[in-house]
Amino acid sequence: MAKIIVVGAGIGGVPAAYELQAKLGRSHRVTVVSASEYFQFIPSNPWVAVGKRARDEITVELRPHLEKKGIAFVAQPVASILAEENRLRLADGALLDYDYLVITTGPRLAFDEVPGSGPVGGFTHSICTTDHAERTFAAYERFLQNPGPVVVGAMPGASCFGPAYEFAFILDADLRKRKLRHKVPITYVTSEPYVGHLGLGGVGDSKSMLESEFRNHDIKWITNARTTRVEADRLFTTELDGLGNVLREHELPFLFSMMLPAFKGVDAVAAVDGLCNPRGFVLIDEYQRSRKYRNIFSAGVCVAIPPVEVTPVPTGAPKTGYMIETMVTAIVENIAADLAGQEASAKGTWNAICLADMGDTGAAFVALPQLPPRNVNWFKKGKWVHLAKIAFEKYFLHKVRSGSSEPVFEKYVLKALGIFRLEDK
Repeated sequence: MAKIIVVGAGIGGVPAAYELQAKLGRSHRVTVVSASEYFQFIPSNPWVAVGKRARDEITVELRPHLEKKGIAFVAQPVASILAEENRLRLADGALLDYDYLVITTGPRLAFDEVPGSGPVGGFTHSICTTDHAERTFAAYERFLQNPGPVVVGAMPGASCFGPAYEFAFILDADLRKRKLRHKVPITYVTSEPYVGHLGLGGVGDSKSMLESEFRNHDIKWITNARTTRVEADRLFTTELDGLGNVLREHELPFLFSMMLPAFKGVDAVAAVDGLCNPRGFVLIDEYQRSRKYRNIFSAGVCVAIPPVEVTPVPTGAPKTGYMIETMVTAIVENIAADLAGQEASAKGTWNAICLADMGDTGAAFVALPQLPPRNVNWFKKGKWVHLAKIAFEKYFLHKVRSGSSEPVFEKYVLKALGIFRLEDK
């Protein structure tokens, strides 16, 4: 009986556990280790931050659903990974042995890289976790009593830009409904070289489309923004030109701000010798396997992916939900192959499907694969995207509760669209 531990229980970890159990059966032991008792559907956090969702609507208690499928669950943070010993040390001192380790921890939020940023000890808010989104909503309710300038965007080194755009548009829509938008100038500040870059070099016509939406919604923007510090009521950022030269300095006053941070690897993962790059992201081969430790695999935000291109202000490449699921499926197939004495051969397509809400409309993109050059490069907007994201939220939470990683209808609908999880062998 092989012992397989999945560390992390998010959009990568929970599907990984379900797929492993379905593929391997109960002749092998699958265990999920997570710092939280709950799955959080992170894509809904922009809604939580303006009061459109409550915590209990986007979270699922994990233990009963995992154990129903025969998957063990340990709700403890990992203190250290003893990779040479094939063992984890948990925060309570307990030790867990493994034959295979699947790392899906997500990132550490590097608020410390910009002085004055972050929801704890800083002056900007976040939607990176449900806790952060709830704090953001509490601050937003206070802001509504005395509205004024707002700054939204992403810090230097950020890689997940979609939620920043979502939040800017959702905030705009909510303020319009409250008849307060005329009191709230909004500025979008981002390390991206242009609006719609998204850390991906753009997708389809994302640049002109998002610039047009910003104009239509009276949202100003500053790109190539190297934000250097935040004070209680103002954000300091240096705008660079395309060659990286200083174009102008900005001192932006605000009464409310949400700025996404850069990511780093979580401490327990980053500390393992030879496992990660200098920022703590796991170095993997084409089979999602550690380059140094052949029984360690990784998927999701914690994986090292080089930037799509060099930009004047550093930007990272995002890891979107379906892209992460393709990584997970490759891991499951390769662990199964190893257990059968075969060579790893499964490679995730890294295809990407993204639905971004914009308050009362939305934008969607399909990038096959996510990183260029692409076979499909498609970006559209419309009311249907707003409705599709609501449906996707309910659907994914149902998958978590039911223990199904890829229901049959999902598999065949995406297949009909030419979207697959694994590359052809």
